[in-house]
Order: sequence, then structure tokens, then C-alpha cells
Amino acid sequence: MIAIVDDDEAVRSSLASLVRSLGYRVRTYGSGPDFLRDAFDREPACLISDVQMPAMTGDELQARLHAAGRRFPIIFLTAFPTDSVRRRVLDAGAQCFLSKPPDGDTIIRCIEEALGGRSLH
Repeated sequence: MIAIVDDDEAVRSSLASLVRSLGYRVRTYGSGPDFLRDAFDREPACLISDVQMPAMTGDELQARLHAAGRRFPIIFLTAFPTDSVRRRVLDAGAQCFLSKPPDGDTIIRCIEEALGGRSLH
């Protein structure tokens, strides 16, 4: 299962469609707090998250997950890339840091790298 966190419904929907087309299950969330409130049977295989969100930024979500001992690959997307945020999330273990809108091939590559090269297609 791949989780998608983005406050933009259109982005969530298009990413979810792409990820489902690869054969993965998807859960979508409109905010970091929504994701944190969800009771998982098990952790997602990968998280795709926006960086700039009103309730909680993507890097704040990453820090909260790490503080709780929850570690899984995270792919970050942002319409406002900065070197400082890029460094911070990658230094904290993020898999990829991509500018919006990312192309489908790049998202697919990042997902496959995050899952250790395991591809369902």
C-alpha cells in the first residue's frame, strides 16, 4: 500500500490513479494530521507527500513519524523547491525530492527505488 498526503485534491487523485495503474493499493489523505490519525493494520510500503501544506508541512510530518519510530520510504513533492528543505528532508532519509508537477516516469522510478526495485508491472 502506498499512502499519498497532499492538500490538493486534484494532485491526490492524479497520483492515486498513477499508483493504482502500477498495481499498488493506495490510501489518500488531505493533511499530515489525517495520515497520523489513521489506524493502520501495517505501515505503508511508501509515502508520497507534499511539502507545503497548511495543517502540517511534509517535513514536519516526516519528523513526527521519525520521533514515533515509524520509518518507511518517503517521496516529497513541492511546487516551491528550496535547497534548505531539500537538504533537510533528504538528510532525514527521504527517498526523493521532486518539483511539481513531476512527470509520471520520475514518480514511477522513485516508487520502484523506494521499494527496492520491486515492480508490479
